[in-house]
Amino acid sequence: MPNYRTINSTVACLSFMMEGCEIKKVRSNSRMYNRFFVLDSDMHFLRWEPSKKDSEKAKIEIKTIKEVRAGKNTPVLRSSGLSDQFPDECAFSIIYGENYESLDLAASSADIVNTWVMGLRYLISYGKHTLDANQTSLRTSWLSSVFEITDIDKEGQVCLASAVRLIKDLNPGMKASKIELKFKELQKEKETLGSGITCDTFVEAYCELCTRPEIFFLLVQFSSNKEYMDSKDLMLFVEVEQGVEGVTEDMCSEIINKYEPSKEGREKGYLSIDGFSRYLVSSECHIFDPQHKRVCQDMTQPLSHYYINSSHNACLMEDHFWGSSDISGYIRALKTGCRSIQLVVWDGPDNEPLIYIGHSVASPIAFCSVINVINKYAFEASEYPLIMCLVVHCSIRQQKVMAQHIGKILGEKLYLEPPNPEENYLPSPEKLKGKILVKGKKLPATCLDPEGDVTDEEEGLEMSRRFGDEHSDQVNGVSQKKLRLCKQLSDLVTLCKSVQFKDFDTSKRNQKYWEIPSLNEVVASRFANEYPEDFVSYNKKFLSRIYPSPMRIDASNMNPQDFWKCGCQIVAMNYQTPGLMMDLNTGWFRQNGNCGYVLRPSIMREEVSYFSVNAKDSLPGVSAQLLHIKVISGQNLPKPRGSGAKGDVVEPYVYVEIHGIPADCAEQRTKTITQNGDNPIFDESYEFQINMPELAVLRFVVLDDDFIGDEFIAQYTIPFECLQPGYRHVPLQSLTGEFLPNTTLFVHIAITNRRGGGKVHKRGLYVRKGKKAREYTSTKTIGIKAIDEVFRTATQPLREATDLRENVQNALVSFKELCGLPSAANMKQCILTVSTWLLNSDNTLLVTLNLSDQYPAMEAQGPIPEILRKVLLAYDTLIQTSRTLIETADAVYAKIMQAQMAGMDFHEDLHRIGAKDGLKGRKLQKAMESFAWNITVLKGQADLLKHAKNEALDSLRQIHYAAQSCGISKNGSASPDLFRTRTAAEPVPETEASGSNGAS
Repeated sequence: MPNYRTINSTVACLSFMMEGCEIKKVRSNSRMYNRFFVLDSDMHFLRWEPSKKDSEKAKIEIKTIKEVRAGKNTPVLRSSGLSDQFPDECAFSIIYGENYESLDLAASSADIVNTWVMGLRYLISYGKHTLDANQTSLRTSWLSSVFEITDIDKEGQVCLASAVRLIKDLNPGMKASKIELKFKELQKEKETLGSGITCDTFVEAYCELCTRPEIFFLLVQFSSNKEYMDSKDLMLFVEVEQGVEGVTEDMCSEIINKYEPSKEGREKGYLSIDGFSRYLVSSECHIFDPQHKRVCQDMTQPLSHYYINSSHNACLMEDHFWGSSDISGYIRALKTGCRSIQLVVWDGPDNEPLIYIGHSVASPIAFCSVINVINKYAFEASEYPLIMCLVVHCSIRQQKVMAQHIGKILGEKLYLEPPNPEENYLPSPEKLKGKILVKGKKLPATCLDPEGDVTDEEEGLEMSRRFGDEHSDQVNGVSQKKLRLCKQLSDLVTLCKSVQFKDFDTSKRNQKYWEIPSLNEVVASRFANEYPEDFVSYNKKFLSRIYPSPMRIDASNMNPQDFWKCGCQIVAMNYQTPGLMMDLNTGWFRQNGNCGYVLRPSIMREEVSYFSVNAKDSLPGVSAQLLHIKVISGQNLPKPRGSGAKGDVVEPYVYVEIHGIPADCAEQRTKTITQNGDNPIFDESYEFQINMPELAVLRFVVLDDDFIGDEFIAQYTIPFECLQPGYRHVPLQSLTGEFLPNTTLFVHIAITNRRGGGKVHKRGLYVRKGKKAREYTSTKTIGIKAIDEVFRTATQPLREATDLRENVQNALVSFKELCGLPSAANMKQCILTVSTWLLNSDNTLLVTLNLSDQYPAMEAQGPIPEILRKVLLAYDTLIQTSRTLIETADAVYAKIMQAQMAGMDFHEDLHRIGAKDGLKGRKLQKAMESFAWNITVLKGQADLLKHAKNEALDSLRQIHYAAQSCGISKNGSASPDLFRTRTAAEPVPETEASGSNGAS
């Protein structure tokens, strides 16, 4: 096949089809045969040869074709033993004749499939007689008008420099050298080298350079087989693929008016390839969900229930020993949403305390200057509380100066209310808005003297010891050095008293909720590896701060997810050091309006819940999700900065990485593209199972295979919860975090439990399972008879809940497959697909949908082909299983929750009851773990059932609306009460949000 970038019109597709090409014909006996397929010159027949049939039988009349399906979406292609020999994107099927027979084909590339599918769909809808100038006039007339404006002297041509500049203005990011080369190629073909650029040459160059074929094929796929979209076509794309709810024609008309460049297109309501391309690269189609650009999480939970964006040694600009220091580091940290900032303070000359790190060569910064910066920038990026972590190495005299500066400069911003001993948790970020909390050492309440001794912070001293300056006694690696502390400074510490951590049992008995330990990453890593469940449980109530090991004198960063997965809220990062770890931190805190606070998963907050960070697969109460990613193409990729490359262009490849709990960590890489590397076509798909979605982060990294020195081109990191499904552009960032202008990746995203992404050609998590093969979730035996009896009452409701969900899911998959659609498709797509079969028939409607009932029936209007009979049967099964689910889910849900609540009644006395029943030591610990497991499972399964009911209701709503819009409804209209659902933009109360783990 020629370079498929030249396939940028229907005419080009049909021209290629009339030349013909070799395609494999797939038979039901799992055998494949090479055949040469060609479109007749009169465009009435599709033929293939050689064939054992006579030549008159080895053909299909175009007007008998009912549908053209891309991908493995017929029974033959799904069951063929040979289907693994070719990828999904290389398969397509032609459904034809009154009996809906299928011709199943496998091409050598996705490009060939796209060309044949587009050309055939066009012929089905319009026939050969519509190939006139009107089909391309939108684009040509627009480009001609743009050219005329540039042709000031009306000579019919412009100079090469003006033509290059014009295309560059229309396509920012494209290299001028590439445009100039294309003009010279075309002039050479036309033997006009050296003369000006004519309008025809300009239009031709623009169409070849600026038509992204992956977008052109996508447009035709949704455009009712025209070369533009109208508002109804766009509605289908925005709702089905992009997952947007409540789409209207008015919304789509606004999109057309905003992005369509041609005046004629805007007037007629048409979105051309150029308008569609502009729309897809706009912020409206970025991968990041705009809802997360504002604070969208519940901010009324205790402070310990949030991850907090934290900076370590913000004064340093480079490494700990040789790096320079500057106050701008604090400004940068605060402006990027940092909510916990560290100040290591030492005695300075003239009785003015200084901030610096041990014995580095960096110049110190005046303490009062930093406090002034904090006062100015503390709430510029976020209105939520800022924790100011003081590590004090000052004399009493200079401590008093510190206290005076803090009190005078920060004033009313300081939170000075003492903690309430009657409470059990810290106040919420919402309650602490606009306040600065001082974290530091505090004198005991019994100390009435103006100063006293406290155990010194080990942090800060460690760096000094690294260089042989300080020596102190230690017990178990913890400093025992005493610090003399003045009362004025002590009194500024209220909710964040620094304490030393001994062990989890001691903390459980003695620690107050307002006390916070700071743990060296080495110590914290040991706890995370040896006592992960205890660490998670500890962090439900208390804040913990993790800081980098002093061995990191290069200011490298630890992996924050090693500690986030254990619930650690404050993981201090060296903001000045770019790279993977800082990318993870920056990306992670984008998800809640970049306010510096991210609500931890409910399973890590609830008093009774089971969570093991070392789980190998799915967790109780959390529904695993499948993430499908197709990396389609890259746009305007630059050379790596500082690279001494061997060639003039990049040879890029992309790593797709998943970071999260160990069971979720994975990576895949695309092939390297050696041609057209600045605008590569990758076209590769990957699938990841995400067992803990709320802790997962997706990272795209673009690297150069042809480099000397640096290979890094760009990256983008995004929390799983912020992904938008469908066709999306990924804005790429440099190593230091700046967004690269016009540099993107084009991807397709589909997630099993989210709207949109409807064209993924894989089954997702759901595979049909009969009841015998079905896996039922059950509770664990605790060993305490009374409690086991309570949990046993949930056994039958749990089985019923699984059956209700699985029966609907199996029926859905069967119906979608008969419609020739993948399992990720939604019900609206299914009904629209079926409607095209009926409306394309020469007869009257063969089937209608009776909308007079809330469970709409599909009714045959006379004799129908066997395939439609199967569709009707599958549809009826789907409606019946959905009805059973909708009408019985609430009762089953109530039984499960009743068992959960009855179990919770034992929670307070569980330890005593277990001891009374003779359980002790490891057996008692195991019983308590099983209890937490059971509580988590019951809540998770109840949430799954509730979500399944909502999805079933949504499917019925889609059936009603789709049937009305495509004209196959018999009567009736959608019931607003039955189908009323919350819109995506509506805030979700915490009680419901906590159940979102169970969504499937």
